[in-house]
Amino acid sequence: MAEGTLFFSHLSLVIKNMSLITIENMEFYAYHGHFEEEQKIGTWFSLDLTMEVDTSKAELSDELEDTVDYSAVYQVVKEQMMIPSKLLEHVGRRILDTIKERFPDVKNAQLKVRKMNPPLGGKMAFVSLELKG
Repeated sequence: MAEGTLFFSHLSLVIKNMSLITIENMEFYAYHGHFEEEQKIGTWFSLDLTMEVDTSKAELSDELEDTVDYSAVYQVVKEQMMIPSKLLEHVGRRILDTIKERFPDVKNAQLKVRKMNPPLGGKMAFVSLELKG
């Protein structure tokens, strides 16, 4: 082989199509809050979840098992929202960690949790928290 020539015995090129799958405005009545009355009375929460997923296989196969099942993801969010937490940070991290654990095809995820009508001593639509994981 001539000097300066590169030889590749095996070259494998895999093209991945990273896509964003988003479930928006999921609504739950739940019992998250620092104050005792929040934990007893509860309030409405709204969540947006964005997941980065390689969808290249599903784009060709048209089969659910080749992508992330939105319905199963929703059930994880619902399950975690039904476990009371004092802080949005805590419930949000639980949701992201559980999604990453149960759905290894999710490369990255972002969650926005809105607590509607929070008891902060004034009128406002919501407070929110965004987490990445």
